[in-house]
Amino acid sequence: MGYFHPTSYAQQLILRPDSTKRDTTLQLPLNKPDTTVKKTTSKGGLESEVLYSAEDSIISDRQTNIVKMYGKARVKYQDMELDADYIQYDQKNNTLFAKGLINPKTKRYTGRPLFKQGSEQPITTDSLFFNYKSKKGKSYGVYTEAEGGYLQAQQFKKNEYGEGNFVHGVYSSCNLPYPHNHFGINITKGIVTEKQIITGPAYLDIEGVPLPLGVPFGFFPKPNKRSGGLLFPTFGEDVRGFFMRDLGYYIGLNDYWDLATRGTLYSKGSYELSSAARYRKNYKYDGSLNFRFASTRNGVEGTEAFKHPNKDFNLTWSHSQSPLANPGTTFSASVNAGTGSFFQNVPGAVAYNPTEIARNTLSSSISYGKVFYDGLFNFTSSLSHSQDIELGTVALQLPQFNLGMTTINPFDSKDRAGEQKWYQRISLGYTMQGSNSINTTESELFDRETLKKFQNGIRHDIPISMSLNVAKFFQFNSSINYSERWYLQTKRTSMINTRDGFRDTSYMVSGFSRVYDYSVNSGFSTKLYGKFNFKKGNLMALRHVMTPSISANYQPDFGASRYGFFRNVANDTSTVAPRRYSIYEGSLFGAPSVGRVAGIGFSLDNNVEAKVRSTADSTKSSVNIPILQSLTFSGAYNFAAESFKLSTIGFSGRTALFKQKMGINFYGTLDPYQLDGRGQRIDKFTISNGKPARLTNFGLSTDFSLNSTAIKSRNKNLNQLEANKQNLTLQQQDELNAISRDPNAFVDFNVPWNISASYSFNYSKNDLKAVVTNTLNFYGDFNVTPKWKVQYTSGYDFQRNDLSLTTFSIYRDLHCWDLSFRWSPIGPYKFYSMDLRVKASILQDLKLSKRRDFYNNF
Repeated sequence: MGYFHPTSYAQQLILRPDSTKRDTTLQLPLNKPDTTVKKTTSKGGLESEVLYSAEDSIISDRQTNIVKMYGKARVKYQDMELDADYIQYDQKNNTLFAKGLINPKTKRYTGRPLFKQGSEQPITTDSLFFNYKSKKGKSYGVYTEAEGGYLQAQQFKKNEYGEGNFVHGVYSSCNLPYPHNHFGINITKGIVTEKQIITGPAYLDIEGVPLPLGVPFGFFPKPNKRSGGLLFPTFGEDVRGFFMRDLGYYIGLNDYWDLATRGTLYSKGSYELSSAARYRKNYKYDGSLNFRFASTRNGVEGTEAFKHPNKDFNLTWSHSQSPLANPGTTFSASVNAGTGSFFQNVPGAVAYNPTEIARNTLSSSISYGKVFYDGLFNFTSSLSHSQDIELGTVALQLPQFNLGMTTINPFDSKDRAGEQKWYQRISLGYTMQGSNSINTTESELFDRETLKKFQNGIRHDIPISMSLNVAKFFQFNSSINYSERWYLQTKRTSMINTRDGFRDTSYMVSGFSRVYDYSVNSGFSTKLYGKFNFKKGNLMALRHVMTPSISANYQPDFGASRYGFFRNVANDTSTVAPRRYSIYEGSLFGAPSVGRVAGIGFSLDNNVEAKVRSTADSTKSSVNIPILQSLTFSGAYNFAAESFKLSTIGFSGRTALFKQKMGINFYGTLDPYQLDGRGQRIDKFTISNGKPARLTNFGLSTDFSLNSTAIKSRNKNLNQLEANKQNLTLQQQDELNAISRDPNAFVDFNVPWNISASYSFNYSKNDLKAVVTNTLNFYGDFNVTPKWKVQYTSGYDFQRNDLSLTTFSIYRDLHCWDLSFRWSPIGPYKFYSMDLRVKASILQDLKLSKRRDFYNNF
């Protein structure tokens, strides 16, 4: 099929003003800004007036009643609007002719007519005739957007019923002037009505080559509201047999909800079902709900494994509320729950996503929050769930709530003038926490006896504090902390005699019980500054800031018998002191600590900066570079303790290298006491043997990132989209959510390169045996050319001496097509997949896929 050249017909229709008829022509001066002439309604004539204007000139012929407009001409009649570089208006016959003009400098055809009528999609043409009274017209070289793509046709004719007939059309999601050079569906002829498009014979054309695949006719509904439709399946084969995958139906429930239900059938008896619903109300809320169920038969037909299929399900729900919907109230949900074997038994669920393949946990949270009493109180509540897929354990919080009060100064006055007195600095706070939780296994989750194992409790905390400046250089802080916990169950432990000897047995006693504790703490802190100047070189000075603090604290021994929080084990007849236990052991908020505390706490924080001469910025003579952003040591000494009076010394720090591109965090614990031959602590300091404290724990983590400046612009754009999320379509919101979940999977050809890596190291030695773990992960991407991008992700486990899950991805931007190749060459989850598909979602079934995964070889 030959394609219509936009200028081939328009060049024959160039009309120029005739200077020989000056006595019958009204010629407006050139370059006169927006001259407008109005034609009023005459009796028996038009129903309303015609408005027309032009930026260049308007020529009116009184004999023929023809008006010619040049340069950004415009005509408007009722709901019809026409814009073009040249418009000829025949007032006698109520007709319009419009076309573009050839620019004498660029020799290009510009100013094509743009025609719009009512709520219909605007149409761009090379030229057109239109009778605005009968509403009949004919266009040449039509270009318009239709049904998520673009429709171009050589000729388009419209009748008085609003129906359009076209010949030699091309439909494509490609927005180039000649889409058939990439791909297009060639339509020999067709009819466009308000609610449908009917076509004659059509065939696919790729890179200008017509394929021997076509259809004799086509029918496409074009409703002005949501409607349902069949979701076409894909066919193939894997170890479960021949399959028909994702056959379904889409339903537009109303203006706020839609639902897509799909099913997959396998010839060997397995099947999968899924329902995905999306909802949105502008400036109120939006979300999605997805439920998937699978019945999978494994093994050889006739075996026990085949007779009893695995039943698995997965439920996801995400919901977000606009801050404008109900100020002061928040509600959100992020749910991912189901059977732990779902991702192992349903290979299609992972969709070649390494994150899903390696997933070993599931978690959910539904939260509600409200601020009331002018912001004085803040209430939050949540339902949460966490699931360990490997261990098969489930933890539920049904529900968990928190009521917090903003810290107030009860002795201060709103009308106070001047500085606060010491008693006006006393502050008071209050928080209440409540929880009802259970830890169980997947197999026992829905048993009746499991419901009796729920643990519940409420905790109240009342902190009272005061802060003062003393002698200008010292900060004095004092506080009293009171905590009270309410429980509905307490524990009882006794010793019984069995065939295997004496052993402990425990049971729970129902009934309300309260437990409390309190502590008093006071301390001083200050800052010490040190500076060392250098006279030569770029290094000008080193600045060291130390923040020492010391505190005194006291807490009674709540293990004493008079409180009743601890008891002796019943029937313990040992000659030594009977063993004691807390009746609140295992409770949600724990029990008070045993033993009196009367001691001191101490900490020292360090910050080191370098001041260097600036060579890059002429407006600054020097810049400050952080060397140690923080290095903190902390510990405590309890004078009232019978042994081990000195606590372990904890330290932590952080710094950054290479202009803050590489962050380093480290932490550790020093134990000042010795170990005996069995690896147990004894009450002797290591320093008595001339050795420093033992390092019992040390951890280090670092992350490194190098990227082009374009990635900052990308992240800024993503943040702007997130801020305006309520104004996006459902499809745009889904795409943004996918990017937010995994920004590294977002293919952006505008970012030339990006390199990131992370490393973690941990050493622990609490007895005679040391345990070391360290892992390295790295990922990134780079553009081979402006249209080719390579992504990679991998890592190395030094303990196993093996690479972690490694994947490579190659993407090719083919303008209106996407080509992607993903490959995981090592490990238990080897796979590769290649997809060539059209970008437009409306043509999502127009694709070619080839894949082989760890589950099958098809």
